[in-house]
Amino acid sequence: MSTPVWEGRLRRTLASENAEPVLVLAAGAAGTGKSHLVRRLAGLPEAHRAEVRTWTCGVDRAAPELAGDGPVLLLVDDLHRADAAERSTLRRLLERSRPSLATVLLYRPEELPRPGLPLGTPPVRYPRELVVLEHRVAPWTVEQVRRAASAALGERCTPEAAARLHEQSGGVAQVVVDLLAVLREGDVPRYTAADVDDAGVPVRLAELALGRAASLPESQRAVVWAAAVLDEPVTREELLAVAAGAPPSRPKGGAPSGRAGRSPALDDALIAALDAAVLTEYPGRRYGLFVPLAARAVRRVLPGPVRQELHARAADVLVRRQPVPWTALAGHRREAGRMRAWSRAVEQAAAQATGAGDHQRAITLLEQALASPDIPRDARAELAPLLADIAVNGLRSDQTVEVLSQIVEDESLPAVLRGEIRLDLGLLLCNQVGMGGTGWTELERAAAELRSERPGLAARAMSALAMPYWPGSSLDVHRAWLEGAAVAADDSGDEVVRTAVRANRAGLAMSCGDPEGWDLLESLPTDHPDPGIRRHAARGLCNAADSAVWLGHFEGAEELLREGLELSARSGAPYTEHTALGARLLLEWFTGRWTGLAERCEEFVAATADMPVISADARMVRGMLALSQGDWGAALSWLAGPDASSAEHAAAPHAAATSGALVRLALARQDVPAAAEEARSAWRKAAAKGVWVWAAELVPWAVEAVARAGDTAGARAMLADLSSGLAGADAPSATAALNWGRAVLAEVEGRLLDAVPRYREAAAVFDRAPRPYAQALAAEGAARCTLEAVAAGGPEAAGRQGEAGLDAARAVGELAACATRFTELGAVWDAARARAELRRHQPAREGRPPGRPGYGGLLSPREREVAELASAGLTNREIAATLHLSPRTVEQHVARAMRKLGAPSRQELTERWEQAGPEAPERTTVAPGGAPGTD
Repeated sequence: MSTPVWEGRLRRTLASENAEPVLVLAAGAAGTGKSHLVRRLAGLPEAHRAEVRTWTCGVDRAAPELAGDGPVLLLVDDLHRADAAERSTLRRLLERSRPSLATVLLYRPEELPRPGLPLGTPPVRYPRELVVLEHRVAPWTVEQVRRAASAALGERCTPEAAARLHEQSGGVAQVVVDLLAVLREGDVPRYTAADVDDAGVPVRLAELALGRAASLPESQRAVVWAAAVLDEPVTREELLAVAAGAPPSRPKGGAPSGRAGRSPALDDALIAALDAAVLTEYPGRRYGLFVPLAARAVRRVLPGPVRQELHARAADVLVRRQPVPWTALAGHRREAGRMRAWSRAVEQAAAQATGAGDHQRAITLLEQALASPDIPRDARAELAPLLADIAVNGLRSDQTVEVLSQIVEDESLPAVLRGEIRLDLGLLLCNQVGMGGTGWTELERAAAELRSERPGLAARAMSALAMPYWPGSSLDVHRAWLEGAAVAADDSGDEVVRTAVRANRAGLAMSCGDPEGWDLLESLPTDHPDPGIRRHAARGLCNAADSAVWLGHFEGAEELLREGLELSARSGAPYTEHTALGARLLLEWFTGRWTGLAERCEEFVAATADMPVISADARMVRGMLALSQGDWGAALSWLAGPDASSAEHAAAPHAAATSGALVRLALARQDVPAAAEEARSAWRKAAAKGVWVWAAELVPWAVEAVARAGDTAGARAMLADLSSGLAGADAPSATAALNWGRAVLAEVEGRLLDAVPRYREAAAVFDRAPRPYAQALAAEGAARCTLEAVAAGGPEAAGRQGEAGLDAARAVGELAACATRFTELGAVWDAARARAELRRHQPAREGRPPGRPGYGGLLSPREREVAELASAGLTNREIAATLHLSPRTVEQHVARAMRKLGAPSRQELTERWEQAGPEAPERTTVAPGGAPGTD
């Protein structure tokens, strides 16, 4: 950032023995940071070589003596509080300025005795050689407030909270600091805009606002009360119209009482309030409190009847605006006690927000209204369906679920109305909240309540029950609900409902890998003029995109995501849009686009933290990334921590994939019993659901766990289940996973010659997809089995090896390629394992001198691997299993790495490794003719 002109000139004056004197008039409103500026200027490098004198007007008894002839920095604070004698002293000093004198006068312009004249009248006779400059200490920008909030609250401060801090404080530094002091004492995982509102009004600000208001004559305070009730910058006409309904005086306490008509003195009152700096002028000739948050301090001293009257007057003023600010109007009507008018304004405000695409604001308005005991019963019946409908297309709110849950139990409401609200409640529970079992029950009840009188809504409920993601029901049950939904949709004659059913029919087909699904997608009316129909078409496309990712049709998924996201945004369907964004993260994981993926997942989880269904993709991907990097503690936290979806509520594909990762983690830790238990439990759930394409991410690890536990028959049964379930399905990932699982079983049983081609078939499918990580894992298996078979085979096995195409040199090259692929992806643990496997089978390089090579103070390749895995959190035993070493050897490598990196503890090793950055990992190459070597 470049140095301001005034500061550069001041520093040049201080840097020279005979420079022209300079005066800086630094104006800043109360709390904007003038005292901080004094400290900063006193700490300038040039000030360290000069004489520095400070003087606080109204506090220090006498002006400082300026001795000597060298550079002098005179900092005068609170000039607005100076008395006549202090101003006279300063005037004489400035009129006789000498070379190399830099003077800075700091003051609040709103509190000067003579506006615009810091030193009063008559004007100062500045000498010709004195350079006079002005500086305005401006309020903090949004970015400055954000930085201060991040410093005080860390990652707990959301962008929304920082924006509200800036909005409420007006950027006044002291107000921001005081609010942050309150927020810092809270114990919440993430601060929101609501938390900022709950922080209240800082004492300094409240006393300043009320003190300035009290300085006005009682007859002139009405405009201040009106501005506080309006709570936004308004025009002069609006402000005075509201103030005219407020009485001019109150005998005690400074608040008005009684009634009075419009006073011709109100203009004078406005001017007086501006002079007293209790009101300020905003852009566009609008007026309001000098700090927005100060309005709350003023409002709370007003007696209830007076405040109610002012709100009524404000409502009468705002209703004449065009367009009508329905949200603000609703608030004024409520405070005025006009409850029926309040509910009408809330309805209009919600519609206005929804039309602007701000579903969350609409939901909040309706929630607050429906949660109030003051709302009339008939108004509740009108607003509840509106909230339910908007919430289904918006994002999650726990209060919405609570409000709707209470309403559907109100027996005084008509059954059909309860069924309509129950439908949306069920959708919220399933989709946003992640409580599939509870949501399923509500949807079943809604279908029954609506079937006879509202077949269209009943069709929507049954159509939702047809979606197979949620646990607890089989595929046959979902198909039955879909057929019932189709009949009800035809009975309704409603094209929106028919589109909803068509979207779910396509979604169900895509979920199962039914080739018909692609044709069904083509028939969705994506260009229909009705936004309701477009929203269902968008949902169908985004659901299909998610299914295509799980199936392994990545090119088709990319196109569906592009079209679905565009249509969701255009149709006002933020929930659908967010589900597609989650599916995109999953697609990036499968296709190996891992650069920055961990950060993108964490950002997505932070933005959707209270919506476990939407954040499930990001959590799962983040956990699997951690697993591949050897950060097993983080992997377990992301996959099965307290914030992850519970096993009983997780969507079926996520449950299977997450279990696959947990089984793999248990196997890596050599905990075969735990791995087998998780595998069997997950397989039972997959079998109960019957959507076998979703077992793709589970099967290889489940088969390995069960087989290694000694139950090869159980592992074989799993493969038979999957093979049968995939009959007729177009599911490349699941088909490759079936071959992978067969290869794993063959390897565990010692049938290495049978395992190799199975691994290679799976690797080939993953390579075409492309799925680089899965391809490398399968190719690693093929190379590992090849090398084991060659090493174990005697003369009698040579023939079979030749027939199977086993070639040790080729396998070494494949294994080296796998290590490279893992390294490129960032799969630290996998890369270390592949390199360790390679070293087990490669011969020593020709020409290499005997003995251990010397590395001096640098880490050896093995020490780098061990240090990297240790820094990821693996124990010595886990590192030993990965690298085919003994725990004792690992312990020695860790000790040497700690010594060379200067780390006194294992924790310090992690920190030093992360700070220094690991040296280039050992590079494994294949020499001409297939002879392996190490650079």
